[in-house]
Amino acid sequence: MSRGKFFFIALICSFAWFVVPGYLFPTLSTISWVCWIYPKSVTAQQIGSGMGGLGIGAFSLDWTVIASYLYSPLISPFFAIVNVAAGYVLVMYMLLPIAYWGVNLYNAKNFAIFSSHLFDAGGQIYNVSALVNNKFEIDMPAYERQGRINLSVFFSLTYGIGFASVVSTLTHVALFNGREIYKQYRRASQSVKVDIHTRLMRKYKDIPNWWFHLMLLVSMVLSLVMCIFMKDQVQLPWWGLNFAAGLALVFTLPISIITATTNQSPGLNIITEYIMGLILPGKPIANVCFKTYGYISMSQAISFLNDFKLGHYMKIPPISMFIVQCIGTIIAGTVNIGVAWWLLSSIENICQDQLLPPNSPWTCPGDRVFFDASVIWGLVGPKRIFGSLGNYNALNWFFLIGALGPLLVWLLHKAFPSQKWIKLINLPVLLGATAAMPPATTVNFNCWIVVGTIFNYFVFRYRKQWWQRYNYVLSAALDAGVAVMGVLLYFSLTTYEKSISWWGTNGEHCDLATCPTAKGIVVDGCPVY
Repeated sequence: MSRGKFFFIALICSFAWFVVPGYLFPTLSTISWVCWIYPKSVTAQQIGSGMGGLGIGAFSLDWTVIASYLYSPLISPFFAIVNVAAGYVLVMYMLLPIAYWGVNLYNAKNFAIFSSHLFDAGGQIYNVSALVNNKFEIDMPAYERQGRINLSVFFSLTYGIGFASVVSTLTHVALFNGREIYKQYRRASQSVKVDIHTRLMRKYKDIPNWWFHLMLLVSMVLSLVMCIFMKDQVQLPWWGLNFAAGLALVFTLPISIITATTNQSPGLNIITEYIMGLILPGKPIANVCFKTYGYISMSQAISFLNDFKLGHYMKIPPISMFIVQCIGTIIAGTVNIGVAWWLLSSIENICQDQLLPPNSPWTCPGDRVFFDASVIWGLVGPKRIFGSLGNYNALNWFFLIGALGPLLVWLLHKAFPSQKWIKLINLPVLLGATAAMPPATTVNFNCWIVVGTIFNYFVFRYRKQWWQRYNYVLSAALDAGVAVMGVLLYFSLTTYEKSISWWGTNGEHCDLATCPTAKGIVVDGCPVY
């Protein structure tokens, strides 16, 4: 069968099936059967919930759940899947149970075991709106009345491991790729042997360097104008913008190498938030802007390189790629802002899951984490969370763990060079495995690891010819099918509020999974111990 015909058949199947978990039977998106067996047990639902617990036995029949946060598992190399699986098991099934049930770390039982929400000492959702004054800065008397912000034990551990992950990226690349980077740098100014792809691409006119320089200059000037003339709204000073650009420049190369070899990209979100939170505490908008210019700039640079690499192999003229990317960026940015503005103004209580009706699609899990991060790092500041004035200062030791971890792996590799598997231990990927959690949940990881293992190990090993011919085509077809059906469902049913209501549309049925288990903590809908 030709790849085109296979793509079309797989797309039709994906398109037709998504109407079931996407509209008719949404519970198939998160099948947490342990909760069905124990509908009144908080502990059982904490263990079995794929959305708010450990996700033991939870799985999904929805491709959007499988490929939403970690991208398609069909295109990730098997050693990267193993590293992600190892990090996931270490955090989710070793550290978290010990922290919650074993030692009750940070009064873990007072709060949900898995949640991105912020809590007060009594286990209630923290009233963040009361902390913000009319200048969008922290109101210290209000903060002192409410007390310190508390995190779920998983959320706090995720931040600690995130500290280790970002530092380990620099150490790992320096030890395992430093010599190669230096050699490539020296060869850049010399004539080198070119491969067939480069030879074929030389028939096209290359992109003039001044195009890139001009785009950088225009972007920086516009950003500086915004920081200088809209400083009350943006809060970010001009030097903060330059600092963020410098961070993005430093980390782009090492993280690009990790992405190119593993298909996983460690993020700079935590380190950018931490730095600006220490420099300008109490200014959440400044923190968000610094994070965007530091982390998102690097992320977009890697995406840009990825597109050009694909265009290089597909023999697309570089100038055409550049122009299309510029046009696409302008269109996408304009449409995104317009849609966001429309949604925020037309949907009541959007992103406030405590106020939305059950099974509302407007819970915005990713935006919720982004908002909570702006409160933690910007409004309240890391000193009152992870410093001497907070509850979680011990998590700073993870920076040291991240710095020394790759060194240990490198020394083991040098001591036992015949053991090839040691070099495949990629600590930035292993430690950053759970960086997407939350908003990603255990059901996302369970399915991603299982599907990735099946296709990248068993199918590759026993049906290598099929894997080489159809694997990437299948991944693209599944993505395209659910995307087309998702758009169709939205415009034909969701916009007209056409919905059905039965057991299969009422979520995963694990309502008790987010309940606290400490004595005397009272939360609506939860039993009191």
